[in-house]
Amino acid sequence: MSEHPKSELPAVPSNFIRNIIDEDNRTGKWDGRVETRFPPEPNGYLHYGHAKSICLNFGLAQTYGGECHLRFDDTNPEKEEQEYVDAIIEAVSWLGFDWGKHLYFASDYFETMYQCAVGLIQADKAYVDSLSADDIRAYRGTLTEPGRNSPYRTRGIEENLDLFRRMRDGEFIEGSHVLRAKIDMASPNINLRDPVIYRIRRVAHHRTGDRWCVYPLYTFAHPIEDAIENITHSICTLEFEDQRPFYDWLLAALADIGIFVRPLPQQIEFARLNLTYVVLSKRKLIQLVDEGHVAGWDDPRLPTLVGARRRGFTAEGFRLFAERIGVSKSDAWIDMSVLEECMREHLNDSAERRVAVLDPLKLIITNYPEGHSEACEAPNHPLKPEMGKREMPFGRELWIEREDFMETPIKGFRRLFPDNMVRLRYGYVVKCTGCEKDADGKVTAVLAEYMPDSKSGTPGADNYKVKGNLHWVSVAHGCGAEIRLYDRLFAHPYPGARREGDPEGHERSFLDDLNPDSYRTIRGWLEPALKYTKPEERFQFERHGYFVADRVDSAQGAPVFNRTVTLKDSWVREKG
Repeated sequence: MSEHPKSELPAVPSNFIRNIIDEDNRTGKWDGRVETRFPPEPNGYLHYGHAKSICLNFGLAQTYGGECHLRFDDTNPEKEEQEYVDAIIEAVSWLGFDWGKHLYFASDYFETMYQCAVGLIQADKAYVDSLSADDIRAYRGTLTEPGRNSPYRTRGIEENLDLFRRMRDGEFIEGSHVLRAKIDMASPNINLRDPVIYRIRRVAHHRTGDRWCVYPLYTFAHPIEDAIENITHSICTLEFEDQRPFYDWLLAALADIGIFVRPLPQQIEFARLNLTYVVLSKRKLIQLVDEGHVAGWDDPRLPTLVGARRRGFTAEGFRLFAERIGVSKSDAWIDMSVLEECMREHLNDSAERRVAVLDPLKLIITNYPEGHSEACEAPNHPLKPEMGKREMPFGRELWIEREDFMETPIKGFRRLFPDNMVRLRYGYVVKCTGCEKDADGKVTAVLAEYMPDSKSGTPGADNYKVKGNLHWVSVAHGCGAEIRLYDRLFAHPYPGARREGDPEGHERSFLDDLNPDSYRTIRGWLEPALKYTKPEERFQFERHGYFVADRVDSAQGAPVFNRTVTLKDSWVREKG
């Protein structure tokens, strides 16, 4: 684990989970102990929804002076890889959380889980079923009709123990047998109708190799892992609410036969993150990557944490977001603007300011000496003088934004146009005297004269009252750079949702809502202080938003910048 300073979470208001913990502490159920866990399956990269869960689980443990475990539920070797383990560890650490000595894997407990299954068989609470998968589904019943007992449900204990041992020893092919809990095939909760708890899989595991050919199902493994690790509050999302009766049944059954002791871990469910303009389904994320709609798992438009980090989103912003949206039992949609505003809020406070011209047009100051340059001072942060100042070289030729000049100005235009005066930010006041054009009539340069006694910070500067204030970069000293302008990956808040006016029977795909303008690359000009920016250094480019040096493609002396967020939420206004 890489070292990372322990995060500081803001004080948060009470919620129903904290109320449960407070009551447990009041009654002394756990002697004041709070132990939570974050249990990802290593079969993909973490996304924004996982950030909410990470902040909740680690944050609760931190609030109550407890511990949070990082545990990998690696019970499905067909889909799990070490690559995902490494990426998850890096993401949780990047968010600012430390699990200390509590790093675990479900595969650490495979032998214990096997012995738990043997104990259930010996207590006549589990049996080996030889029905096919299709027959098991048919016997299971429906939400309105009870299930039927398997003809193998009455197998004797010794026969079940022998068959389960032989399953472990590799005597049988996949699908020939499974181990099921023996509960109640007539239960109104379909999850209690003798759920499968072990199956044969002849697949090498990324940690245990070929040692095992039977693997526990997640619903069986997870409660056991919690009990082994002495978890007090097992917090998960609402889709597991229907599984809680089996969670409780299993741990109670294992306590009854002396494997675990009471009190037993308590499962508590909360509403998962539903965020507009993204998809958080693992299946859909895989499809976006596999079909090339994005440039990989770390594409800055993808709602993965590795993508968010590359885009310049901050761990502090995610923690603020988690605190701001809170925790509830009810599903609700959170607008993407809330997350973006949390990032702006943190970046506005922490990011130094720099100047970049993204659509360059040359400004020639005709009365400024050729070959001469001088330094102008600019603050690194307008509200934090302790962050110091930097020098910006000023010369005869400057880059300005093309939108800052109009030969025939519209009403209210306060920037450069013939005979108008503006201040070059941190520099001089200039008066526009005209422009140069190419053969097609396109403006190629703006001409102006400067007022020598108007330099910012000098006594004469206050003598000039102008309404326009432009940013600029010296042509002779600035550096060109690739600028990547990222926007939301989807153009509709609910990708794939049916729209009014869709033809009857039309099946809309979430891919239909991909935003064609979610990414474009431009060549911009940067003030020289940005030339040696290190990967992942973040800045506010004045007027343009917050940018980060790409952590993958930036090189020494040649940074590549990604736009993180604009200075304000313009999505609704621009996209309607």
